[in-house]
Amino acid sequence: MKSRIASAALMILALVLAGCSGQSLEDIAPKAERPLPPRIVQTMKAKGMRKNAPIMMRIFKEEGVLEVWKQTQSGRYDLVTSYDICKWSGKLGPKYTEGDRQAPEGFYAVAPAQMNPRSSYHLSFNIGFPNTYDRVNGRTGSHLMVHGACSSAGCYSITDEQVEEVYAFARDAFRGGQTAFQLQAFPFRMTPENMARYRNDPNFAFWKMLKEGYDHFEITRRPPKVDVCERRYVFNRYPAEGESFEPAEACPPSTQPPSLVAAYAEYKAEQDRAFAAAVKKAMPEPRPSILGVEEARLVADWSRRRARGENVSPRPPSLAPVSVAAAPERPAASPRPQQSASSQAQAMVGAPPLTTGAVPQPAPKPAEAPQPSRLSRVWDLITP
Repeated sequence: MKSRIASAALMILALVLAGCSGQSLEDIAPKAERPLPPRIVQTMKAKGMRKNAPIMMRIFKEEGVLEVWKQTQSGRYDLVTSYDICKWSGKLGPKYTEGDRQAPEGFYAVAPAQMNPRSSYHLSFNIGFPNTYDRVNGRTGSHLMVHGACSSAGCYSITDEQVEEVYAFARDAFRGGQTAFQLQAFPFRMTPENMARYRNDPNFAFWKMLKEGYDHFEITRRPPKVDVCERRYVFNRYPAEGESFEPAEACPPSTQPPSLVAAYAEYKAEQDRAFAAAVKKAMPEPRPSILGVEEARLVADWSRRRARGENVSPRPPSLAPVSVAAAPERPAASPRPQQSASSQAQAMVGAPPLTTGAVPQPAPKPAEAPQPSRLSRVWDLITP
């Protein structure tokens, strides 16, 4: 009875203090106990979400976003809200060793014991690195957090106001019975276009493995069941009776729900087509040959000369560019009689040469002989 009176007295005192200072109860509540703001509560109601329903979070490094998803009455998850990440440490790619200042990537589980209401960074929770996959692959590190204070040394940091909301989502879900929520950390949104952009990155094989879990969530809107065998992630697999997943051992016989198998096969085919299209679009266009126009003219000239019965090569000149370095040397031949520049030009187009003396030609100027052009080398190859 005394404790109830004391609680009521404290409540009355809080109301008085709030009225005097202009603050709400939300403002004077301990930071780890502050309720979600009305705008988020309204969003959850509109989407059919209970206050204490389970949650899931996704992080995208490149986009700098932390998403909060919550279970609806249908059992599927829907996006509630997202927060801009102030800072994350390192670069795109997973964390490998203690001290590399990399923010982790992968699938992690956050339980109540990982929540820290007395954090030096306002509020925080440990994401659970290293997880089973990290440990079996020899990755080391500790105290990797999502926290406030907008600073990072291997963590994901948001503002103090934002971390209070994120903390409240987790706190309410735990009080509703969720034993741990899944946190998925990705280098970027795993779209075909982004995968195509990073197809030559050393981490591409790792990211392809993460994408399977990403795709399962996109299809089902439920956090995937995550296990590790053969030192890799496997998703939504159920081992045969008496079998289990051992991180360093061969994957045991297992099954997946048939509906998921069919849906994933169709979804992956669409993703693969989009990936191939993105790769093709990203490839530079082939540069046209600088001899394309000239060679086309030579082919036309060859056709006219052949039609007149002149002695020409038995085949037209190739339209493909010919490398000067790769062109074979012509066999030695008897010197041809000297022709004027105009006579040579007439011969190029198939007209009879001018008669000697028809037009007086100036004596050639002594000068260094010009180097043969690529076009002339092509012509040499196709003329008899």
